[in-house]
Amino acid sequence: MFKISKVKALEVLDSRGYSTVKAFVKTEGGHIGSFSVPAGASKGKGEVVELRDGGKQLRGRRVRRAVATIQELIAPLLIGVDVRKQEEIDRIMIEADGSPNKSNFGGNSILAVSIACAKAAAKATFQPLYRYIGGVSANLLPVPLLNVINGGLHAGNELSIQEFMIIPADFSAFKEAILAAAEIYHNLGDYLVSKYGISAKNVGDEGGFAPPMSKTREALDALIKAIEESGYSGKVYLGIDCAASNFYDSQTRKYRIDGKEVDAGDLIEFYVELVRDYPIMSIEDPFEEEDFLSFAELTKKIGDRVQLVGDDFFVTNQNRLKKGIEMGAGNSLLLKVNQIGTLTEALEAARIAYKAGYSVIVSHRSGETTDTAISDLAVGIGCGQIKAGAPARGERVAKYNRLLEIEEELGKRAVFAGKKALRIG
Repeated sequence: MFKISKVKALEVLDSRGYSTVKAFVKTEGGHIGSFSVPAGASKGKGEVVELRDGGKQLRGRRVRRAVATIQELIAPLLIGVDVRKQEEIDRIMIEADGSPNKSNFGGNSILAVSIACAKAAAKATFQPLYRYIGGVSANLLPVPLLNVINGGLHAGNELSIQEFMIIPADFSAFKEAILAAAEIYHNLGDYLVSKYGISAKNVGDEGGFAPPMSKTREALDALIKAIEESGYSGKVYLGIDCAASNFYDSQTRKYRIDGKEVDAGDLIEFYVELVRDYPIMSIEDPFEEEDFLSFAELTKKIGDRVQLVGDDFFVTNQNRLKKGIEMGAGNSLLLKVNQIGTLTEALEAARIAYKAGYSVIVSHRSGETTDTAISDLAVGIGCGQIKAGAPARGERVAKYNRLLEIEEELGKRAVFAGKKALRIG
């Protein structure tokens, strides 16, 4: 009943209109799990390799090779394996791939099957995915970090910082938090139109607005205005994803931000001043991804009161995360399953982070699908935080709606993580 009887794959589209791979896993009992893999625009150097076709069609981003890999190479390895044995399934695929970065089978091919197996196992054991991952104690609903102004590689404006987020933390339920965020989002849109014109309501990859701004404080001021207008001052905080590798010049070793060239020391002071002047509770990737020393220095200065998150720094990779922990760089892990390529490895990265006292944020990618597995994952591992974009665009809203369903299903057992999830002062 629990043995895998069939594995197949399909080429589908992600939220940017590029190809991605979707895997289906069927058990002998007839239970089917599926997963479609997201893709990032801003990627860390240490991420696993996606298997794509290359060539001219769809700018080289088709995934027929990944589909073939799943059906011709991975499927024969897994037929007859108990779908509940997640670690064994992932180990089989990793060992058969044989590369340090999953470049033979492709991280996208392996991940599609890995999570499809978990979803099939959850169905075969008659459990929701979050309970299958986390057991009967999985009941913590995460605080959403919502990217409502886009910059960097996610938009076509002049903002160097990639994401400006609102964090509705001081609420008693997830539903209250996400509805407050939606209200702020709409009021923010009205404010941007009044100041910049109708084009300011254009949205970026993650559903956030992409207004014609160029300065960091300009975006933060707009968020404060929208929060105040909505009546949530003191209950909703701010976060930024700098994605600083994208505005770092490796030749000059300088950062180009807000029309200026600054070194790492200047950038540290820039962040310290922002935290002093705004209710910023989370800063992600504040330096280029190899500058662990500056990340550690910033952590010494403000890590007791601000969540300092490694995304491109850690890429959900155990070795890079351990390096950061040893150096005192950051205090939070951004968990993206497609950065590492299997559910087992992602869960182990979360365990390492927890043991070191780091917070964990389960995250989407800018090129998403409507799959909602990361919502269940956030509840399953009890991390208390999720990044899934603005409360707009179907591939983002699907994640939030899934969390609303989970909260309703849990009933009185549901607990909203709240501000304490950020694990800071």
